[in-house]
Amino acid sequence: MTETLFYHLERRALEDVLPGLVERTLERGWRALIRCESAERAEALDTLLWTYDDASFLPHAQAGDGDSARQPVLITVEDDNPNAADVLFLVGGAAQDWGAAAAFTRVVTMFDGRDASMLAAARTAWKDARSAGHDVTYWKESATGKFEKQG
Repeated sequence: MTETLFYHLERRALEDVLPGLVERTLERGWRALIRCESAERAEALDTLLWTYDDASFLPHAQAGDGDSARQPVLITVEDDNPNAADVLFLVGGAAQDWGAAAAFTRVVTMFDGRDASMLAAARTAWKDARSAGHDVTYWKESATGKFEKQG
């Protein structure tokens, strides 16, 4: 059973939250796959991960840049898992075949709760993930910006 976390962003943007989650993923010895809804988002996240913190380095690449299998963090728009990632981050409304998600240890769906269409898509994804038998949890930003598990 895949641990599936839904992160409801209300106060901070994806770009403010994702790098820290990817850092923690690598600290655990896991590999990450960041699946985006568009090539434009993939390019923007690639730039973000190179520049978000002068004191940190997140080794990563976009799919198609070098040997994808060797990347600890890979950014893609495709449905495959070429770097044998343990954690799949779904961002920008990227879709997931929840049956295929069993290949991951963890799936993290991040959505902007201020966008009605993203919220509706997340609700549908939640139902689909639960129906597929995943261990689903919901995390919401508190007033201090910390994510807290709900219900």
